[in-house]
Amino acid sequence: MARKAACLPKGTRISDYVTLGVLTATVPGELIDAVLSDTGKQSRRYRQLPARLVVYYVMALVLFAQASYGEVLRCLLEGVRWLHLKGESTALASKSAITKARIRLGIAPMRELFERVARPLAEPGLPGAWYRGRRLVSLDGTTILVPDEPELERRFGRPSSSRGPGAFPQARLLALMESGTHAIFAAAIGRYDTSEVALAPPLLERLRPGMLCLADRGFVGFELWQAARAPDADLLWRVKSNQKFPCDKRLPDGSFLSCAQARACGRRAGHRVPPERCPRRRTAVPPDHLPARSGKRTGRGIGRAVP
Repeated sequence: MARKAACLPKGTRISDYVTLGVLTATVPGELIDAVLSDTGKQSRRYRQLPARLVVYYVMALVLFAQASYGEVLRCLLEGVRWLHLKGESTALASKSAITKARIRLGIAPMRELFERVARPLAEPGLPGAWYRGRRLVSLDGTTILVPDEPELERRFGRPSSSRGPGAFPQARLLALMESGTHAIFAAAIGRYDTSEVALAPPLLERLRPGMLCLADRGFVGFELWQAARAPDADLLWRVKSNQKFPCDKRLPDGSFLSCAQARACGRRAGHRVPPERCPRRRTAVPPDHLPARSGKRTGRGIGRAVP
């Protein structure tokens, strides 16, 4: 069924211009030009939609996700003229021109721009962003709907249930974000049927000393724990309530030190591997009687000792 194109409220809204102004201040045009040059996507001749403008347009599509593509372009071009930047009349940009401009741009400049711009934003002392001098970051995932197109369905897959296939294909997104500001500084996108654990290793490389990484129980495993500790970040990950950690040393606060080992050390070629030959990682396990916020014991925390 055809639907009416979603439009932004009529008339000039200063809030839209301010939003675009913040966008251009956060991602200056000089940086975009450098990225376009490094990826070989800079405009070689003057177009109705030059490459720099298309980059801003793709970012604006996220800011105004509820509006149609044409309406977002109209708002962007009005804002560009208001900010005294180059821009053409919206009447010059047809739907086919928008499509061709996005195809010319491709994904490489947007990926490179994200790598250069995305970073934690919290200043020292910002409430909710720090714990005892450590920057709080979180590793978590979700699924996002993508347009119902055959190519996207082949690329990302479609969920199904006992009642049939889902309405839209879905992609799986895993992000490493700053807990206090929700600023995403590392992300990975895969097929709907890809596990979050499989997407995690490249993101863990973005951890840095002085960060305290929080993660849910699904990520706990020796290999990911080793990868997350490699950048010398601190970890505080939940574990399943049925996971067992032997107590090596009891600490005064009720927590204890334990060692986790690689899953492959259980058996190799049908023979038991001697414990002394297994790679191990020392960790601190908080008391298992700490309740969840709901009052039910749904899991426990596990992490390096935080002073």
